[in-house]
This record gives sequence, C-alpha cells and structure tokens, in this order.
Amino acid sequence: MNYSRFLTSVSAARKASPIRVLTELMQKSPPSLISLAGGAPNPAVFPFKKATIATGHGNAVEIGEDLMKRALQYSASAGIPELLSWLKNFQRNLHNPPTANYSPEGGQMEVCVTTGSQEGLCKVFEMLINPGDSILLDAPTYSGTLAALRPLGCNIINVPSDQHGIIPKALKEILSAWNPGDIKNHSRPLPKFLYTIPNGCNPTGNSLTADRKKEIYQLARKYDFLIIEDDPYYFLQFEKPWAPSFLSMDVDGRVIRTDSFSKVLSSGLRVGFLTGPKPLIDRVILHIQVSTMHTSTFTQMIISQLLQQWGEKGFLEHTDRVVEFYRTQRDAMLIAADKWLKGLAEWHPPAAGMFLWIKIKGVSDTQQLIMEKALQKEVLLVPGGVFNIDSSEPSPYVRASFSLPSPTQMDLAFQRLADLIKEAVEKK
Repeated sequence: MNYSRFLTSVSAARKASPIRVLTELMQKSPPSLISLAGGAPNPAVFPFKKATIATGHGNAVEIGEDLMKRALQYSASAGIPELLSWLKNFQRNLHNPPTANYSPEGGQMEVCVTTGSQEGLCKVFEMLINPGDSILLDAPTYSGTLAALRPLGCNIINVPSDQHGIIPKALKEILSAWNPGDIKNHSRPLPKFLYTIPNGCNPTGNSLTADRKKEIYQLARKYDFLIIEDDPYYFLQFEKPWAPSFLSMDVDGRVIRTDSFSKVLSSGLRVGFLTGPKPLIDRVILHIQVSTMHTSTFTQMIISQLLQQWGEKGFLEHTDRVVEFYRTQRDAMLIAADKWLKGLAEWHPPAAGMFLWIKIKGVSDTQQLIMEKALQKEVLLVPGGVFNIDSSEPSPYVRASFSLPSPTQMDLAFQRLADLIKEAVEKK
C-alpha cells in the first residue's frame, strides 16, 4: 500500500514532538535514571491520593497511592502501556486481522487510545482529506460525522443503502465512473475512502451483512480506497454470531477501525481506540501529540484496571448483559410502535444499536412536526433531515432512541406522536 498518497500535506509534514518523545522515554527508563528534562509537575503537590471505585459486577477497582501518582501525570500519546497491550491482544483475538503480523511499513496492525472514538475519527478525517477530495459515505449518517466532514471541503458521494446497509451494486455503479488505478489523470480523483457505521448505524439502525462487507472490500481493493469502519455499536449486536468486521478481512492494510467504550462502560470517561495500519495510526498519534497530548491518564487507568481484573472473558460477559438490556428496550419500543404507529409509519427492527428509524407516511418533511409541534406535546425525537449530507433536504424520517426511556414512556411518546401525525395528515 502506498500510504503517502492518502495523506494531506499537513499530516505528511507532522514531526514528533521532542518534549513528548522525552516524556515517553522517561516513563520507559529504569528508576536509576536521573532526569532533569521533564516538564511534568511533581505529583506530591496533587490533592488526590487514592481511589476506590465500586463496580456493579465483581470487585472494586482500586487505585492506590503509587498508581494514583501515575494516573494524575502526563502519559504517552498513544495510550498507557498496560491498556494498549490489552487492546492489541483483544483486537487480535476478537477480529484476527491478517495484518497483525505484517511488517510495520507493510501495514502492520497498530492501536492507539483516543479521547472517545470521535477524536480518533476527526483526526483521521484531517489526516486524509484535502479540499476537493472525493469520499464515499452511506447517508443518512451520524450528524457528528457530517459536522466533522463539511468544513474540510470534500466532495461527499452518497452511497445508497437499505435495512442491510450499503448496497454493493449501487457502490459498484458509482465507482464505474472511474477506471481502477486512475488516480491522477482523471478529471476527478478517485475517492480516498468509504466511511460506514456497519452495525446499528446511527440513525438508521441498519447493519451490514457479512456478504455485503466482502463485496465492498473487494471493490476497495479494485479501486484502491480506504475503509473507515466506525463501529461504536459493535458490542450492541442483538444476535450471534456477530458479522465479521472489515478489519477481520483486511489483507491489504486499508481498514481504519474506530471502537468505543462509551456504550458499554461509560460515555463520560471519554475513552475510545483506533485500530489500523501502523503508518496511518502513527500519523494520528503525531496529531494527538500537539492537540490533546493524550487521553486522560486517570480514565485510562480506571478502564485498564477494570479490564485487567475482568480479562477478555469478563468483558464480553459484561457486554452480553448490556446487549440483553438494550434488546429488552428495543423490543419494548417495537411493541409501542406496533400499537400506535401501525398504518401511520414504517420501520425495520434494528439488529444492533439503540435507535429506531421511522418513516412517517403522508409527511414529506418532519422538521416542523418534530421541532415545533412534538415539543409542544412534550415528546422529543430527532428529525431525519439532520442526518442528510444536505441538511436542508426534506426528510420523512424521525429517529427515536430506546436507550433511556422506560416502556411506559415509550408507549406514551408514540401515542402523542401518532396524534400529531394524524393531525398533520388531516390538514393536508
């Protein structure tokens, strides 16, 4: 893979921060080393000394005084060593990526910790996108992704999808406008990457099938573009066996994968991780060095201690409990939808995630219905237009989340929504 052709000039120009290099060198050095180089504050002046964090399952997480000194200090930009080691082994065991044993320059699998998966995603976009570059994206998609992409001046090409995710035939038709390998001579450069949320897509709840992923990966090879696999709902898949990831089929080192602990451990701790070819992950780490410097050492330490205590088996047992909770929530929302919205709207049961994507019949655009009338009736949803590449385009859809409300609240909310739909249709 020629990774240099994907980089922006800004990303290619990044150099390692000398101070950050010294900080990481000092942390790896033996206790006998006398360092006068670091600009780190002395932990003796910090007011926090130790912490005990009770957990719902298993023993408490203990951070004693020695560990607390590390937890409150600067740390390596890629992540603290024990968490990085755990995550690398986990990704190997879970996805078995072909690139795990490649050479570093050949696209060897690398991992870095990010401040939530959103930070990693934004830094990947800034690493890859020059103004005027073309990218592929299956919209409607997460509004945060669109907000990150729009200011970068790229040409966003919408790839059609259905309840099973991106339609490979449609993607192939779009790509037929280019000749494979024609990077420089075409009036439009080949798309640099395909962005997708493969499981429980926000907002649609769609999940890509294994067969579609295989077809899409082969198209990526043929037209030499990267795949950004943004997978925050991977651990919220309702049926097993889980579909294989793009990372698991990546023989070239062309997949950059984002994962998040937000949906299964804590959204407020802000810990996610990037997995991908080392030449690209290293570029992201250089960006982290001069921006956030590193994800909070304290929150990394909390999660690391918990994962070390649980092991991979314990973590996956925890995610099973989380899935069971969300499956129950989803089923309650489907019952409420079937009770109140049948004949007024259409939807597909989501196979993962925390969202139900509802198409309202007889309403061409839900913006006013949701942002004005629904608020007056004290029910809050998200109008579908905010998830379009062009947010001004009308959308008959609304997104309903089943993560927080009780079944009783879902039932009442959909009763109110049904009344609003009937009023809107009658006025036409």
